[in-house]
Amino acid sequence: MTIQLKDLGKAVLETEYAVRGPIVARAQELEREGKEIIYCNIGNPQTLEQKPLTYIRQLLALCQYPDLITQGASLFPADVLETARKILAGTKHGVGAYSESKGVRFIREAVAAFIQERDGIPADPEAIYLTDGASKGVQTALRILISGPNDGIMIPIPQYPLYSATITLYEGKQVGYYLDEAHDWKLSRTMLEESLAEAKRFGVNVKAICVINPGNPTGAVLDRENIAMIIDFAKAHGLAILADEVYQENIYLAQDRFTSFAKVMGEQGETEVSLFSFHSCSKGFLGECGQRGGYMEIRNIPADVVAQITKLQSVSLCANLTGQVATYAMVRPPKAGEPSHARYTEERDGILSTLKERAVLLAGGLNSIPGIQCNTVAGAMYAFPKITLPAGRTDADYAMALLEQTGICVVPGSGFGQIPGTAHFRTTILPPTAKIQKVVERLATFHASYK
Repeated sequence: MTIQLKDLGKAVLETEYAVRGPIVARAQELEREGKEIIYCNIGNPQTLEQKPLTYIRQLLALCQYPDLITQGASLFPADVLETARKILAGTKHGVGAYSESKGVRFIREAVAAFIQERDGIPADPEAIYLTDGASKGVQTALRILISGPNDGIMIPIPQYPLYSATITLYEGKQVGYYLDEAHDWKLSRTMLEESLAEAKRFGVNVKAICVINPGNPTGAVLDRENIAMIIDFAKAHGLAILADEVYQENIYLAQDRFTSFAKVMGEQGETEVSLFSFHSCSKGFLGECGQRGGYMEIRNIPADVVAQITKLQSVSLCANLTGQVATYAMVRPPKAGEPSHARYTEERDGILSTLKERAVLLAGGLNSIPGIQCNTVAGAMYAFPKITLPAGRTDADYAMALLEQTGICVVPGSGFGQIPGTAHFRTTILPPTAKIQKVVERLATFHASYK
């Protein structure tokens, strides 16, 4: 007899991932039938016409086909050729061989230098793991932390479904804490304490708190004061921190700055709070989602626990080498005076300025529609507007009807979590500007007639 659904584990059956759920499946059906679909459901820049940076693709080409370093040298700038030589020498056997489990040492040293330059604090290459995108690092951290069905992980509401899905799959407890929509989605110490107390009341052993900064799906950017508060909260209750910082380059307001958890902990001399932080070449301005490159940095974790993390990483042997090279390109871009610098800077700034324009355009457009309210998109790649619905309708009903009638594919807010009694949807700011305008126009017409 073939395997049956009843043969699968409860954790697998209960795991959900909203950004690729039934609405997306229906969108793909409609697209095959010839309907124009505007995919606003996932942060996948290159599917929405963002072009890859020349520098990173040249570097990947040379590392994948080293003969080009000599045979096609005239096609590539001198600094890219030299960087490819260094990477290939650092891998020892090229990108077709396994690296050590933590990743190529040469690349981890570059990541450590990037962190030190960014934050002004020391960083240890041995505390850095190169991963298949940030997601694999997050999953490793959660696998380490969840040791039994009573272990809980605090996650923001709304949150990115990677967290709820992985916690469910690992049979832990999701402990949601609400972000304050009325105050730009900031975190409140009162809300954190209430969430923790409620979990403890039900006997949950809370192990860690996850924070996404800049926020997905909220688009919020946390300031240093909010980060320091979270660290103090974690210390007071013996919690580890998972800092998802993959959108650190996506900051759109002049008064905002990205501040890492590592930087604040370093400045405070904090040694009692364990930190897992994550970055990825899928977001920012690179948008190299398919390369699956990223890293996890750990701080304040004992050596015997580090050994267990390394063991888990070893089960997959290593992160893919192409992703490791992409991560190197992210943390070590061309420097001023190098031949590739001017083009790299022009392409980077063009992407970021366009994203900033779209963030303003989308939020403003949504707020012009009666029955829709959207906070300023200060960072990341998303908006999470609140919607007023007719009695008896859900945000899932709304998103499916929106797709069927307009071809716009968004994700219902219920897939990310929201305060009971409210309804939202998540949309990206990634479609080309003309399509963003089309999204707003179609949404306005649809929302006015939705019953």
